[in-house]
Amino acid sequence: MNKSSNRNKSGPSNWEYHGQKRPKFADKPKEGQESVWDYPRPPKLASDNREILIIFANKIIARTTNAIRVLETGNPPAFYIPKTDINMDFLKKTPGVSRCEWKGEAIYWNVVIEDKLVERVAWSYPQPNQEFSKIKSYISFFPSKLFCYVNGEHVKPQPGGFYPGWITKEITGPVRGESDETYL
Repeated sequence: MNKSSNRNKSGPSNWEYHGQKRPKFADKPKEGQESVWDYPRPPKLASDNREILIIFANKIIARTTNAIRVLETGNPPAFYIPKTDINMDFLKKTPGVSRCEWKGEAIYWNVVIEDKLVERVAWSYPQPNQEFSKIKSYISFFPSKLFCYVNGEHVKPQPGGFYPGWITKEITGPVRGESDETYL
């Protein structure tokens, strides 16, 4: 079966994993690690007080110790940063929206610094569903398009181009987008 046909089956009614059991193909986490296959579905929010730093064009876009991680089965965490800890002068809202079955309708942001532009590099939920109301004034960033750090560790982006997860040494997978198996 190819990736695209597997992806078509990954909706809520066909998704086999919900954090209650780790699939056979999952790596066993070492001490201090988290398996993405132990995260729940629907996702949960977790406060995170480590330093999160986002840089583009030698400018600090965001720095916080008040992030919220969204933890969802099969995905590395996405870090959400309070707008109060983001240099909003560098962000410009861009047209278009998408819909998350759990969080609601997302809007997107470009980063613009002088003559440098990174399109649709961030997203937020201005009116999230009730269960995710804590991220209403927060924005998350794609680590594939910016330099993102967690406590000084440079984050690797989640593979697949579509996914926004932040991979650090504490995460074990394989993560969604990394192999055909993870498109379940």
